[in-house]
Amino acid sequence: MVNQHDLSEKKLRVWAKDHLAAIEPNQDIQIKRIEGGQSNPTFLITQDVFQCILRRKPIGNLLPSAHALDREYRVIEALSRADFPVPRVYAYCKDPSIIGSEFYVMEFVDGRIFWDPRLPDLDASDRLDIFDQMNLTISKLHQISPDSIGLGDYGRTGGYVQRQLERWSKQYLASQTEPIDAMHHLIEWLPKHIPSNDPTSIVHGDFRIDNMIFHPKQSQVLAVLDWELSTLGNPISDFAYHMMAWRFPPELFRGLHGINFEEQQIPDEQSYLDSYLKRTGFKLNSNQEWEFYIVFNMFRMAAILQGVAHRAIQGNAASQQAIEMGKKARPIAELAWLQVQKL
Repeated sequence: MVNQHDLSEKKLRVWAKDHLAAIEPNQDIQIKRIEGGQSNPTFLITQDVFQCILRRKPIGNLLPSAHALDREYRVIEALSRADFPVPRVYAYCKDPSIIGSEFYVMEFVDGRIFWDPRLPDLDASDRLDIFDQMNLTISKLHQISPDSIGLGDYGRTGGYVQRQLERWSKQYLASQTEPIDAMHHLIEWLPKHIPSNDPTSIVHGDFRIDNMIFHPKQSQVLAVLDWELSTLGNPISDFAYHMMAWRFPPELFRGLHGINFEEQQIPDEQSYLDSYLKRTGFKLNSNQEWEFYIVFNMFRMAAILQGVAHRAIQGNAASQQAIEMGKKARPIAELAWLQVQKL
């Protein structure tokens, strides 16, 4: 049986003849599926010593506005001109007849990917450096002028959280497999408590440690990956998404909650937030404002994971672990609602 995510090696080589000079069209290529992503299937393409990465749209019925590969390609290309750490992109293909759906090809960046934010295999001093480099990288992203790199029309100015709430509420309801009471409570509570402070910058939308490639031996971030959810939006909200790890226990979703921060040489939540605010110059009006952004992003993540669960049931999820990931929607939503109740 042919898996719906399998690629046509022959068709890909024919396409590469006109789009990838490094690929020899008369020589076989090796295609290896890379596990980890829950959204767009990703493949390592190898021919002799040349390697590149192919990202494709899933096949099947997809939620509206999801899997926007053209936007992902565009933002990576633009950020590379701003000397921001992203892979170099080679080509984008909108024609679904090549491999069954649209795709793009980018540089293979060799380095380290950390799946556990506790960084158990590193020395304490190295952990501190890794976290500082992450903080520096997202701070740099949020200070890039969209107009300066041709992304002035990449999204709308202002109203980001309101639009996101509308989008993910609809996405959640469209992908709901079973009722989650906490999600319905959040859908009602969140629109009534949106902060008035609303700066605009380029936002990644899924800025996590496992979406970054680090230098093989140094703490430097070589590339930030997975730009599917990027747009123009509220940078503080984007940073709060990144900082949800400080609220999640490790067994829930790659979290840091409950660790000994001083002993592990990992900055605690307040220290890490203070570093970001100092680097960017952004302000928070109150602690309640920060809590809103944390709750909002937990809601957003739960909606995303509900979409993963829905795709798994349909049979077109990008990862074999999709069913297990989808099951995390409920506990994350319930944790978010618990944060609200504490307020």
